[in-house]
Amino acid sequence: MQVVKQISEVRKIVKDWKRQGLTVGLVPTMGYLHEGHKSLIVRAVAENDRVVVSDFVNPTQFAPNEDYETYPRDIEADAKLCADAGASLIFNPEPEEMYDNALTSVNMTKITEVLCGKTRPTHFSGVCTVVSKLFNIVTPDRAYFGQKDAQQLCVIKKMVKDLNFDIEIVGCPIVRESDGLAKSSRNTYLNNAEREAALCLSRSLEKGKKLIEGGEESVEAVLDVIKTEINKEPLAKIDYAELVDLEDLSPLVKTKKPFLCAIAVYIGKTRLIDNFIME
Repeated sequence: MQVVKQISEVRKIVKDWKRQGLTVGLVPTMGYLHEGHKSLIVRAVAENDRVVVSDFVNPTQFAPNEDYETYPRDIEADAKLCADAGASLIFNPEPEEMYDNALTSVNMTKITEVLCGKTRPTHFSGVCTVVSKLFNIVTPDRAYFGQKDAQQLCVIKKMVKDLNFDIEIVGCPIVRESDGLAKSSRNTYLNNAEREAALCLSRSLEKGKKLIEGGEESVEAVLDVIKTEINKEPLAKIDYAELVDLEDLSPLVKTKKPFLCAIAVYIGKTRLIDNFIME
């Protein structure tokens, strides 16, 4: 497995694969990989002849007050995980390689303005821009994204449709710790007390899901149960808790399927997200 930093080298390698008639999968990441990322890579390896993992902390999707400088990085550990999972290549560029005096960005309306987009208004422009660039650099047949970032997955699917990318977008299930906490690179920010407090996210979603499975149709009632459970935790502060249409992310009044129930919660200074989907 190779670790490559130059766009030109990635393109050369991928073109050689395609001349051989090989299929290519892409797993876009911001590095500091964990078992959730590994599950995406393993699936990509199972479904493609070659797999590229991008390992790039993208500065354009961080607001000035966010954690770009302190976001965890460990390319050596990432390389080992990728090799163990069967990846063929890691693309690990510097920001200057990806944004050399760039004046172009990719913007989307409506579905980027809700949920995380309410408090992170520049985030999805950064996501759409970097993912578009990765698609153009790697030209994959399939690209793999985790369901934990459910809004991001929805946004990427819409971008691919709107911009006519000839790429299959594959969404993969959330991977959790044994106690239910969704795996995230930002979990490393939590101290012991915060780590315990963070369990209120998955616990609240489980209560909301059981209520729906029991026949509750009122979105307000479901969200009230979720918010009440989170608010029991003194270290938790809700950013949002919403139940929305799975395709256009519009708010719902009744629990008609398919839908997404998504939450964002601050545990101390660390913002965590979690969700469940009902098809």
